[in-house]
Amino acid sequence: MKNVFRKRPAKPVGYRNNQWRGARAVQSRDRTMQARRAALMARWRNVLWVVGWLIAATSVCWGGLLLARQLGPVVQRGLEIREVSVEGMHQVTRQEVLERLALKKGIAQHQVSLTYLAERLRNHPWIKEATIERLPLHALRVTLVERRPAAIARIGSEHVLTDEEGAVLARLGGQDQTALPLLVGVDGERLAQRDQRVKQQIRSAIGLAKLMAETLDGRIEIDVGHTENVVASAKGVRFHLGSDALNDQWDRFVKVRAAFKLPTSDGRKHEGQDVDLRYENRVIVREGG
Repeated sequence: MKNVFRKRPAKPVGYRNNQWRGARAVQSRDRTMQARRAALMARWRNVLWVVGWLIAATSVCWGGLLLARQLGPVVQRGLEIREVSVEGMHQVTRQEVLERLALKKGIAQHQVSLTYLAERLRNHPWIKEATIERLPLHALRVTLVERRPAAIARIGSEHVLTDEEGAVLARLGGQDQTALPLLVGVDGERLAQRDQRVKQQIRSAIGLAKLMAETLDGRIEIDVGHTENVVASAKGVRFHLGSDALNDQWDRFVKVRAAFKLPTSDGRKHEGQDVDLRYENRVIVREGG
């Protein structure tokens, strides 16, 4: 027999599904649709704003390109280089400077690299430093610092003109310039290769020659062919110096000469006289070699 008093199982507890009915339900749907419509309109306004800016930027760029194309020739003519002034010339000629610059006809100021042009000028053997400036509206100003002849290097039968840094200025062939000190024993091949050791030898020898010229008369000749023994001569008197501290060695001779009045600049030649300065705190004088 069926038990009518048995309890039925309880339904699971869940969220209550509240739904408006009637007019309130219609108002809720309208508000939802309006919110969706407003969000959609805002999104489209943002898209249209971005598209508008892109169109405007494109128009400006395109207009700028067209304007630049139209004004380009005008700007070119307005900044065309028509004059080049050169300062500091002594050995270098204006024509040599212009040939080194190699400016194309009709080129404008803004189309040239001043650094590049200055480097081209520094490759000239006589030019030590070069600066270039733009001058309004059609000019360039070139300022040069030239190298100065300091010595003659005799290599075989050829004479080479160098500055005080050991840079080769010119090859004189058999010609000589007796007003400059004469350097012998220079390695010509290494000098042509701009070997730093050879250039240092030349710099040291030129510095020594300047000191000797303050004390001695006549042309100074220095043999740099031996690394441990530099031989300098003037009016037949030979001076032997070590390769290091040449200035100190010569100062030692000057002090001794002032005290003992060694006859080295009395107007007479002392053939075969040797002065040895290679030993510390000593000045050795040998007569007749």
